[in-house]
Amino acid sequence: MKVIFTKDLRGQGKKGDIKEVKDGYAKNFLIKNNYAVQLTESTLGKYNRECEEQRQNDAKLREEAKILKETLEKIELDFTVKTGKDDRVFGSISPKQIKDELEKKGYNIDKKQIEFDHNISSLGYHDIKINLYKDIFAKIKVKLQK
Repeated sequence: MKVIFTKDLRGQGKKGDIKEVKDGYAKNFLIKNNYAVQLTESTLGKYNRECEEQRQNDAKLREEAKILKETLEKIELDFTVKTGKDDRVFGSISPKQIKDELEKKGYNIDKKQIEFDHNISSLGYHDIKINLYKDIFAKIKVKLQK
């Protein structure tokens, strides 16, 4: 029997996979536990529509991320920090602080999207990566000053 997986099942298939499995296994386990549905013309049509909607949604989100990337890369965030002797910074800048600064400028970025290569704990310019969508990253400059 051919089935379309509706959920990921380790060792068997991922969501959207179409596989040939034994009848008993399909009826008694996969279909019963909502891991798959039997492949028919109607389920195949529904699957194709869902795939097309997903592709369109993916293209829309990717385009929005590219536009956001262009606007974010023009931004420079300035932070005034306390320093000790030899211009050593007390503490460091966190992703939450960067998120708050971006929100003040009107951008809704989650702090989990903000990635550092190193701690931001010295004066000067630092590059920060923001993961906007699967493989689209924006680089913004962060400036620490006294």
